[in-house]
Parts: sequence; structure tokens; C-alpha cells
Amino acid sequence: MVPLPPVVAAGRGRRVNMDLSRPNLQLSVEGARTGPQRNWGEAGSEEDFKVKNETKRREPPSPSSTMIHSLFLINASGDIFLEKHWKSVVSRSVCDYFFEAQERASEPENVPPVIPTPHHYLISVLRHRIYFVAVIQSEVPPLFVIEFLHRVVDTFQDYFGVCTEAAIKDNVVVVYELLEEMLDNGFPLATESNILKELIKPPTILRTMVNTITGSTNVGEQLPTGQLSVVPWRRTGVKYTNNEAYFDVVEEIDAIIDKSGSTITAEIQGVVDACVKLTGMPDLTLSFMNPRLLDDVSFHPCVRFKRWEAERILSFIPPDGNFRLLSYHVSSQNLVAIPVYVKHNITFREGSSQGRFDMTLGPKQTMGKAVEAVLVSSQLPRGVLNVNLNPSQGTYTFDPVTKLLSWDVGKINPQKLPNLKGSMSLQAGASKPDENPTFNIQFKIQQMAISGLKVNRLDMYGEKYKPFKGIKYMTKAGKFQVRT
Repeated sequence: MVPLPPVVAAGRGRRVNMDLSRPNLQLSVEGARTGPQRNWGEAGSEEDFKVKNETKRREPPSPSSTMIHSLFLINASGDIFLEKHWKSVVSRSVCDYFFEAQERASEPENVPPVIPTPHHYLISVLRHRIYFVAVIQSEVPPLFVIEFLHRVVDTFQDYFGVCTEAAIKDNVVVVYELLEEMLDNGFPLATESNILKELIKPPTILRTMVNTITGSTNVGEQLPTGQLSVVPWRRTGVKYTNNEAYFDVVEEIDAIIDKSGSTITAEIQGVVDACVKLTGMPDLTLSFMNPRLLDDVSFHPCVRFKRWEAERILSFIPPDGNFRLLSYHVSSQNLVAIPVYVKHNITFREGSSQGRFDMTLGPKQTMGKAVEAVLVSSQLPRGVLNVNLNPSQGTYTFDPVTKLLSWDVGKINPQKLPNLKGSMSLQAGASKPDENPTFNIQFKIQQMAISGLKVNRLDMYGEKYKPFKGIKYMTKAGKFQVRT
């Protein structure tokens, strides 16, 4: 079996822009072999190689070929709670190779995305504490399968509100119906939410009761109108009494701050989510005040990429309802403003049974916006038996078994900064810890994009009415770490 091309490490949360409605889509992956390897010993000459290569390209694909044979859903405990097969049934024992890789990984997200086995390849993603593991038998672009698995998770979240084990089990019939429509003989067929919602109606309490009594299903009886349209992501004949378009700019900041307060590394992962409810077939253009700061941008298939390249303007015919317009990355460290600071003084004395703990949080470069939902967690050294702390704001908890300290701060008041101060009880005779603890901080800042990205204007063409437009910004912490 020819080995799979390696997956390029694209960073957490990055996506590849592709149209999954085209099963013949190929990706150019760094380090991958883009064509047959030349072996002059077999072909005899370069001309013979070209003849063989052309002959091979003309051969039609095998009708029995399947991209994804099976899909397994595995929870955090390592239990397979759902499986779906599109051709022959693949035994659950194939997941033993995945479990072995999971045991070797230091963190759940460190499981290799591509795992080779003697007869299969396992390609997986981790979302919402659930592993989505696809089983394939032939060589396919790994990023193609990974992007499809992300699309499956997004579809479940759109249908059920959340993508959890409980939600999937409660709607298991709809889940199987969706998987049956999204893949045809193992190849992606319908992945757009608008089309799927016409094929399979989202579950409601009333519809579930009616289906239980009548024995009917959620599967629609008519072909989706978008399937026959030049814009397959939007159904035809859309009508609304109130025409409105809302856009949410959500940014996650990942940062590592050293004990002196200097930034070691910082980057921003951002998305622009949209909720568009407009009558007819509107054509929208969205412009930003400072689009040049965006890097590694991934678009929804509706976006006209050439116009973005030429003018840095988003021009698109939007899908109906909720969708992700684009995701982006800001990697230039001088463009990333750190929104909070931490003052800390943690000391352990050699041979002493007591340690001191003092920590203060404050806002920084937030443009006057409040820092909310602040949560600080830290793994204290194993020698710490207990803590006796006094928070000026919020509440704290300490687990003597896991040594996990959590401080729920809430909203930071700039006039009275939250402080956590007290003592730590250490094991008698224990040596001084080699390293001080590290703080992981979570927070949210409403109505602010930490990168400085701002929407300039939204224009609509093709329709005569005036829609209501709204824009909202939010910044939240991703992996925000402060070392002491």
C-alpha cells in the first residue's frame, strides 16, 4: 500500500477552504507526492514512463472504490458509542490501533491525525471531547477527510444546538439519516446545511412526537431546490417578513507570558459567523477597515476569491441562515495586544512546611471594555498538601488529590483589582519544588476584536428592500498561559 502523504501542521483551529460537493477535489499537501514516482528500472526510459503514466490516467476509477468505509465515534472514556458503515462492515477491532496511539499521547489533542494499520488508515479529529475516526482503505488526501469530519461536527451542532454524546444518542435516527445523505458510497455528496435541512428536517419536540405516533421520518419528499441551482448553498424562493443580516467577529487569543510579564508567543485565531435571513437572491459585499492584517484566510465556498485577492472585499451570495463566512489567523506578534496582566509572588522555602501565594489580575489594552467570565486554574506542585487563601473577589477551590487550584473571578473591576492571597501547606521535610506553577486563564471581552479588525460597511445588490444589519465583536482566551 502506498503511504499517505503527511499532514501539514496548520495550527489549532485552521481549516482548508474546499468545496466538498466535488468528490474529485485534490489537495496540494507539503511533502506529499503529487504524482507517480519515477522508476526507470521498471519503465526502461522516460518516454516509456510517460506512456505508462498517460495510460494509467485514462483508466476510469473502480466502481467499487470508497473513500470513507466506516466512521466511529469514541468518547473521552474510550467507548465506541456510534458507528456507521457505507460499504462492508469494518470490525471495531480496527480501533485498537487508535486506542494504542491514544495511550501514548500526552494530551487528548496530541493523538496523530493519521494512523496507518496493516489494512486501513485511521483519520481522526477531536471535537467537543469526542473523537471522530474515519476508516479508509485506499490512498486519499488526508486533509480532505479531516475537513469532511469537521463538516460533520458542524452539521450536528447546527441541527442539535450542541455536539455532545448525549445529544447524538438522543437524536441517533437523525444522525444516521444525515450521515447517509452526506456521504454517497463513501464520497461526500451533500455537505451544505441549507440542502441538508431540506432533505432532513431538524428535530423538534412536536415533530418527534408525531413521528413516533405515525411512524414517519424526518426525510423530505422533494429534491432540495439548491441542488438544481447555480448556487447550491442557497435554496430558491426564500421569503422573510423581516429581512436581517447579523455578523459575529469572534477572536481567540493564544499566548504564553513569562514570569517578568513579557510575551513569549502570541497569536489570534478568528472567525466571522453570519446569520442571514434575506428574501430572494441577495448579493452582498462586506468590507473591512484594515483587511491587510488577516493571514491564512479560509472562506465559505460562497465567497468570490478573485475579488478578495484584488480588492480585499468579500463578495458573496449568502446561504440562508447560519454559516461561517471565513476564518483567519493573525500571527504577527507585534499586532497581538495582551488584554490582561498578572502580578504574582509565589515562594517555597527549602525545608519549610509553608509557602506564600499572592496573585493579582488586571485589564490591559482593552479599550475600556470589561473583562468578564475570568477563570484562573493552576496545577500546584505535588508537595502542596492544602491551601488557605483569601480571595478579594470570587471563589476558589482546591483539590488535594489532583492539586488543581481554580479561582472563579468573574468580572474584573479596574477600580478594585481582584487578588488571591494566602499560604500553602507543604509536606514536612519535602524538598523545594523544581518549578513554580503555571496559570491558565480564561476570559471574555464583549464588543472588542483584540486584533483591531473592524467591519467598514455591508452593501446589498440584486434586491430593492433595505435589510437590518448588525455586527458584534467578542474576544476570548484560547490557550492563555502565564508562567511564574
